[in-house]
Amino acid sequence: MSASDETTTPEPAGAPEMMASRCKDLSIALARFPRVRLGHLPTPLESMDRLSEHLGGPRLWVKRDDCTGLSSGGNKTRKLEYLMADAQAKGANCIVTQGATQSNHARQTAAAAAKLDMRCHILLEDRTGSNDPNYTLNGNVLLDRLHDATVSKRASGTDMNAEMEALAATLRDDGQTPYIIPGGGSNPTGALGYVNCARELVEQATEIGLHIDAFVHATGSSGTQAGLVTGLAAIQSDMHLLGIGVRAPQGKQEDMVFDLAQRTADHLGTGLQIDRAQVRANCDYVGPGYGLPTEGMIKAVKLLARTEGLLFDPVYSGKGLDGLIDLIRKGYFDGMDNIVFLHTGGSAALFGYPDTFDLHGYAD
Repeated sequence: MSASDETTTPEPAGAPEMMASRCKDLSIALARFPRVRLGHLPTPLESMDRLSEHLGGPRLWVKRDDCTGLSSGGNKTRKLEYLMADAQAKGANCIVTQGATQSNHARQTAAAAAKLDMRCHILLEDRTGSNDPNYTLNGNVLLDRLHDATVSKRASGTDMNAEMEALAATLRDDGQTPYIIPGGGSNPTGALGYVNCARELVEQATEIGLHIDAFVHATGSSGTQAGLVTGLAAIQSDMHLLGIGVRAPQGKQEDMVFDLAQRTADHLGTGLQIDRAQVRANCDYVGPGYGLPTEGMIKAVKLLARTEGLLFDPVYSGKGLDGLIDLIRKGYFDGMDNIVFLHTGGSAALFGYPDTFDLHGYAD
């Protein structure tokens, strides 16, 4: 079944005015939470006409959250605006967080901490088993250290939440006041950043008279998708939201997103209820595992670089693009006119995978 086969209720006349009112109400609800401005917002919404022509499908757009500005940008900056404000409100002077070796979240957290004069302590889990120095020392890892974060490694399968708690206890014993940020910044506080993004996107589209049929993005730790689910529900948007999984099987991924979306809605305090049917994840493009390249990802990253001049990362957005492109070709979006892809940033990770793209040598 294609996405357009789902039953939807058309919006009534005057819908733009109604949507504007709902967006305003959501802004008021979000304004109750502390927020420190770290990102260049709103991020651009751009057409990808060469890619659309190449695929011969619906018109494609990109929401440029790679342009948030903090340490080369990325989606975690939106989450960190709320998380770092919460840390400040609680008197923290250092941050503890975790991620995979080439974590975009770790890099942006290190940058946010530097900007706000806090120490940052990063625990990196080895999820790929790679010993390639480019992967273990270059890309995001190089930037973590450039932002003066302490970086230490943990073996695959380590209980990273327990490791963060243990490090935080040591820091407290040393007289510090740590604030723990979960992997990906994915908790109800961090997800507020993507509740706000949903509002921002709808307002941008309304301003230019664009009806967005579907919004597609890579989904991993679940905070981005949970925030979008919550935000779109709050403004009663009929936009078809689809996450392309980069790590977990479909059932587990959707359960994580639904659980966090419910908790985010409760945190928002508006009485909003989340419909489980609005949580969709396609996890057919993970490949052999998290952070491990796939042929589809490689082709997608090359295609976007060569048609739109855009750089996507090999772990998240590259696999998300692979899913988007393949699903267009399979007819999933048939009957839809405009699809937006969320660019979550992370191109720094490309430098951790130089051999993956087979680009050695020069032209004569």
